[in-house]
Amino acid sequence: MSILVGVDAGGTKTVAAVAREGKELARETGPAGTVRPGRVLASATAISSTVRQALARISEIRADRLVVGAAGVGREEERNALHAALRAEGLAPQVRITTDIEIALEDGFSKGPGIVLLAGTGSFAIGRHGDGSLHRQGGYGWQMSDEGSGYALGRSALHAVGRARDGRGPATELTAAVLRTARSQHFDELVRWSVTALPTEVAGLATAVLEVAREGDAVAEGLLQQAVRDLVSLVTPLLPGFQGNLPEVAIAGGLLDNEPLRTLAREALRAQGVKVMERTLDPVTGALALARE
Repeated sequence: MSILVGVDAGGTKTVAAVAREGKELARETGPAGTVRPGRVLASATAISSTVRQALARISEIRADRLVVGAAGVGREEERNALHAALRAEGLAPQVRITTDIEIALEDGFSKGPGIVLLAGTGSFAIGRHGDGSLHRQGGYGWQMSDEGSGYALGRSALHAVGRARDGRGPATELTAAVLRTARSQHFDELVRWSVTALPTEVAGLATAVLEVAREGDAVAEGLLQQAVRDLVSLVTPLLPGFQGNLPEVAIAGGLLDNEPLRTLAREALRAQGVKVMERTLDPVTGALALARE
């Protein structure tokens, strides 16, 4: 009765799930575990603490197999460094490090073809063909890419608040919502906060956009519509590679767990003629599936 642990380590949070005999027994959420250059140990600490909390829920201290799908391990150097750091933690005798892409694909399509659109703190789209080849759009980090992501949406909200302050843009309820989310008492305090905020903190402002858009604020609704267009633009370049046999598109990521963005994104994708998977992916389940192999 092997104890398996699957982990989804992202830019906002880390999720660890524990399973035995194919049944998930416990799940725990912890701090962001995404791997950034030169900060592998910080990622390993976040991941290992989350795994230990999940194991403690079933009164265990070690697993037999651990699979971690992490953002930021696309390069072998970071992947090997995280593997070494987690092996040193003694969480399991068998440790496998892979990308957040692979565990999302595994949950959505097992080894078959399909497209995953992910939007959390960052964003990307990945297509896998029947021969196993992968083709990717975006996902190059907050400075170069991450269109339609939580970070992009949060930064757009800051722009809208600044323009509203100057009168260069329309007044918006985003001002109060962003101040509240950033725990700033006034505009000047928000300016000071913004110049030192981490990408994950800026991404946290996306919740303010979603909240105000649900209340009918036109500026917030416009930001969501732009986010949808940006996300769809990650998927559409992948479609011709399937040569008319359009695959199913699955969505994943914390940002796309939220309404109305989830519905808007699905509708926009269907308008491209593709079938959209009804459920939102759960990448940590994909990590557990890989642990069972």
